[in-house]
Amino acid sequence: MNKDNKPEKETRTVIVDDLDALLDILPPHICELLRQQPDYEELIEIVMDWGRIPEARLFTREVVLGSSEIDEQDIEYAISRISPFTSDNRAGIERTLHRLSAIRNRQGRIIGLTCRAGRAVLGTVKLIEDLVQSGQNILLLGRPGVGKTTMLREVARVLADDINKRVIIVDTSNEIAGDGDIPHPAIGRARRMQVPTPAQQHAVMIEAVENHMPEAIIIDEIGTELEAAAARTIAERGVQLVGTAHGNSLDNLIVNPILCDLIGGFQTVILGDEEAQRRGSQKAVLERKAPPTFDVVVELQDFNSVIVHSDVSRAVDALLRRRPVTTEYRRLEDQDVKKEIRFPAQFDTAGSRPSVSSRPRPQRLYLFGVSHSKLEKLSREMRVPLNVTEDLSEAELVITLKSHYQRKPQVLLDAEVAGLPIYVLRSNAVAYLRQFLDTTYSDPEKTETLRLALGEAEQAAIDVMSGKDVVELSAQNSYVRRLQHMVAQRHNLSSASLGKDPHRRVMVFKDNGVDVGGLLQESYHSD
Repeated sequence: MNKDNKPEKETRTVIVDDLDALLDILPPHICELLRQQPDYEELIEIVMDWGRIPEARLFTREVVLGSSEIDEQDIEYAISRISPFTSDNRAGIERTLHRLSAIRNRQGRIIGLTCRAGRAVLGTVKLIEDLVQSGQNILLLGRPGVGKTTMLREVARVLADDINKRVIIVDTSNEIAGDGDIPHPAIGRARRMQVPTPAQQHAVMIEAVENHMPEAIIIDEIGTELEAAAARTIAERGVQLVGTAHGNSLDNLIVNPILCDLIGGFQTVILGDEEAQRRGSQKAVLERKAPPTFDVVVELQDFNSVIVHSDVSRAVDALLRRRPVTTEYRRLEDQDVKKEIRFPAQFDTAGSRPSVSSRPRPQRLYLFGVSHSKLEKLSREMRVPLNVTEDLSEAELVITLKSHYQRKPQVLLDAEVAGLPIYVLRSNAVAYLRQFLDTTYSDPEKTETLRLALGEAEQAAIDVMSGKDVVELSAQNSYVRRLQHMVAQRHNLSSASLGKDPHRRVMVFKDNGVDVGGLLQESYHSD
């Protein structure tokens, strides 16, 4: 509580960290040089490698700390003041969120350290607090360093302290609740289960459900098939699940065979001639295989903005069918959450990510383990462009095999850090290569006219929800009108068609006694 007796969650965002605890483990000459920086409190991490000058990375710049190279004594000074390194080469400082990662030589000797400053940012959860309180299962996505773990920590505190749920955190590398046996106060009353090694994370997830009767489970970095299966088991037992996963966006997960089960997975379905003609699609199409484990997917854009897919089933179905996907954009401004519905026609001008149906085709591919000769031969047969680069920094899309992706070699870790999308193939079989080319390079099924028509329907829904009685749309054919009716239905609004072709159009209204009888006399019948 503050002096005005208002809950802390209503005050301005506060960043809590114990930076002195991190600086105190550094060799004195490095610590002194760092403290001389006017903005040292904006420290992100310190890098110390044998034979190199130490560097500090701040929010807005990088700083070289002196002119002396790091030697064995500097490394020993730091590691003697922290907890032992675990099998994942990570260590921490007890009762803090700071993390140290080791680089070892071939004999296992530590020859480098990355000392990362940990912070508990209070207030970021406001962006999704209503979703957390709804009890739905929420998956957070975003590039490394965008704040997924920070938001996850806040979610745990809100669930435990504000909603009074029994919360268990499965803390694989002690990133959520800090190092040591006593968790960091930033998680509130939530309980924390530590994981001996990353390979046992899925087992601890199941143990948490079976032994401790949680009402909510928090898990960071779901990254294997076993962990995805454990997440589904937790969700099926009625426990609220909030987690993070590798990938920047929802469509990243769809092409990831290891994690796509989190959003329902997909399978190839062969349609009959009539059904394919009705849909206006090929006979072989992708369909969602099962209900998603997570009800909501939140894509973190930065610390103050997110994109929300509030109905994962609907969004995945749309992406698989190459249809436009409507999202909700949220931004935190002066502690107020601004919400905006974004439909695909807005994406290019609003600075957001285009949908699958409208984004440009990738021009430069980086192949890792994928047969270049097979892919090139198939691309000639299918008459699609293929531009392969051997330089990862020039790539726009990385293609690899499931066996390689599971091992997480350095090149794929570099790709994830760079924010590159990764398409994972099960094998080099021609069928999988053909599916990749078809999925990535085929022309969008819907034209710009369709995108604009659906955008007009979305805007009409917004206008009606904002107070307008009735909004009439532009004239469209029967197929487009059916889609516009679906847009109204998704917003719990009523809609009807009026007029005669080619002037027949849709009107959107609230089903609250609005008199639309006069309009409906214009040859109304259902589409």
